[in-house]
Amino acid sequence: MRVNNVLGTSEVVYEQEVARPRARPIINELVISRLILVLAMATGIFLRIWQIDAMGYNTDEAVYAGQAAAIARIAGLRDIFPIFRAHPLLFQFLLSLIYHIHFSDLLGRLLAVAFGLGTILLTYQIGKTLYGKLPGALAALFLALMPYHVVVSRQVLLDGPMTFFSTLTLYMLARFGKTQRAAWLYAAGGCMGLTFLSKETSIVMIGAIFIFLALAPEVRLRIRDLVLANVVMAMVIAPFPISLILAGSSTTGRNYLIWQLFRRPNHEWSFYLTVVPPAIGILVILAALAGLFLLRREHSWREKLLLAWIVIPLFFFELWPVKGYQYLLPIAPAFVLLAGRSLGKLILQSRKSPFLSPIIKLSTQPPVYWLMVLAVVFSLGFTTWKQIQPETSTQFLAGTGGVPGGREAGIWIQENVPTQARFMTIGPSMANIIKFYGERTAYGLAVSPNPQHRNPSYDPILNPDLQIRNSELQYIVWDSFSASRSSFFSDKLMNYVNKYNGRAIHTETITVKDKDGNSVVKPVIIIYEVYP
Repeated sequence: MRVNNVLGTSEVVYEQEVARPRARPIINELVISRLILVLAMATGIFLRIWQIDAMGYNTDEAVYAGQAAAIARIAGLRDIFPIFRAHPLLFQFLLSLIYHIHFSDLLGRLLAVAFGLGTILLTYQIGKTLYGKLPGALAALFLALMPYHVVVSRQVLLDGPMTFFSTLTLYMLARFGKTQRAAWLYAAGGCMGLTFLSKETSIVMIGAIFIFLALAPEVRLRIRDLVLANVVMAMVIAPFPISLILAGSSTTGRNYLIWQLFRRPNHEWSFYLTVVPPAIGILVILAALAGLFLLRREHSWREKLLLAWIVIPLFFFELWPVKGYQYLLPIAPAFVLLAGRSLGKLILQSRKSPFLSPIIKLSTQPPVYWLMVLAVVFSLGFTTWKQIQPETSTQFLAGTGGVPGGREAGIWIQENVPTQARFMTIGPSMANIIKFYGERTAYGLAVSPNPQHRNPSYDPILNPDLQIRNSELQYIVWDSFSASRSSFFSDKLMNYVNKYNGRAIHTETITVKDKDGNSVVKPVIIIYEVYP
């Protein structure tokens, strides 16, 4: 029976009832999204804590943890590491609060992991805000498995917290674009201030914000609101320069800026093009680009926001002569959001997207898109799993992990070398590790005596011969990591070892595979005592 209502009258029509199968949705988006998000968090936690303390700190980790220890007034380190160096101190201050309770290098890395996990959750929230639950969950899963993010967020580096706060800024901008409420823009300004306090190089993200606002006319913006957002950002940043001035260390930041502006390139121009894409994931990048093409009819301010978040930092740091492995980490969430959008929307729209048929004949087959998701997940997880295993190489790329043997050598120094002893190393990298774990003063031979060519945080050895003869330098440390980057200073350091009757008193070794696949024990750190 069917009842028709026409102009207020009712007409009862009897018809034969036909059993019709009820169409079932291919996917319950809410349930699947929650399962994927749980999987993302579980794998994210596992990959970030797996053997996280197998190796000691690298040089940057030692510096930032040393600053936190100085803030917390940890005995043995507070007089070796200055509080004010090159960067703002938000992360170091938070770590110092933990050090007040218990001092441990493991706790520093766990704090970094917490910021990494927070970034995964924020990525989901952004994806849900912009595109829905499934795209957001897929983006979170991709970030949880991404080698780039996993490797950096396992270390005591400023780039992990900076990426967390820049992603929080991105979330606030997404909310502003969706609601057009000025309060979200003010919040974005405050979060951008926290991003800067994590690491000052993030100032480039302000350019991404302005480019987005300029290219997205559908996002209504009042000049007054933009000014107020900048005021909020300035108020959040203000404690850092004020603390520098009050501490009498204002020249530190100025000298560091001058050095950064005029320092020599440390990598080839193609560094980011060859190193970062595999770290982000080639399939992630391809999925993001494919979605921009296949879903081009749905482009809006959302894609402009994410593309600005990628293009501006990439363009800036490609032009910047100084290149670091972790510098581009803030673009990683934007990439996975675009990849999650691509695969998530293709899955959800596969049965109602005939416009895809001329391009992909499998548009009506959702399992194909799930296989694509599995391919991305497998490629990311496989690469990450290999990279988080304890390193057995005598070389490493700064920013990609700890230094084998560094912690062990430092602990040996602390237990067996007089407190007032001074060390000479190839470069400042090993010197920082000796300072942190050995709690002894160390200088890098490679530090230039020319103030324009050195990091102002480091003191040069002006006359090694004289200092050794006067017993101002009693120990020399050779390490394979610094030697692989600078054979010149490695040879120069060994000349001093031979010239002053250096005697090897401690050696750290690792087991590596030779070209034939055989296990070979190789020294990575050798400590010499020299005699004038």
